[in-house]
Amino acid sequence: MATASRPSPSNANPGLPARHVYMIAAGCLLIGLFLGYFILGGKATRSVARTQPAENTTNSSASYGGGHPKLTLEQMKQMADVQASTLIEKSKSDPKNAALLVQIAGIYQATHQFQEATGYFEKALKIDPKNVSARTQMASCLYYSGDVDGALKQLNEALRYNPKDANSLFNLGMIKYRGKDDPSGAIAAWQELLKTNPNLDRKPIVVQMIAEAKASANAKN
Repeated sequence: MATASRPSPSNANPGLPARHVYMIAAGCLLIGLFLGYFILGGKATRSVARTQPAENTTNSSASYGGGHPKLTLEQMKQMADVQASTLIEKSKSDPKNAALLVQIAGIYQATHQFQEATGYFEKALKIDPKNVSARTQMASCLYYSGDVDGALKQLNEALRYNPKDANSLFNLGMIKYRGKDDPSGAIAAWQELLKTNPNLDRKPIVVQMIAEAKASANAKN
């Protein structure tokens, strides 16, 4: 996919205005897809940040830039097909290799081919249902495909296997807040995140997000 440089959350200023915090957080939701980019600060697929499960993910005229020539989703799909072709052929002779299927899914996820990515994540999870990381990534793909309830279902399933998983808890809050307009549900998820991960290095941002969600909840009452 066309990559774009994105400020690392490790450089985020906890005093940023709330709208900037949410821009950072929403960008991180894609990558949990992020592949732990926000919470863990680890190696992640670099992706253009998106703040909504956009309807134009199937629009062939949509384009993505970021310092590179703009690519349509069709071109990005072609790139993904080429990049994944060798792994797909390998998987045909090794169909029970869950890690290989996750690799393929990651290629399609990184190029915004969320439906294709979801299919490969599903195959991987049938083999390795306890793979919390893959399940969280699949939830992100579902969210950006517009399936908010499906995304929440996968995150709750991930938390069944690992109730303390930071990415799952963070994304659960983000999707409840932005996808379901449920600030109370988001607050509960983020408070659980802080409770079960007391040494979370992104704590200031999460605390600020909780404060904003509380303000939103109060405004609705």
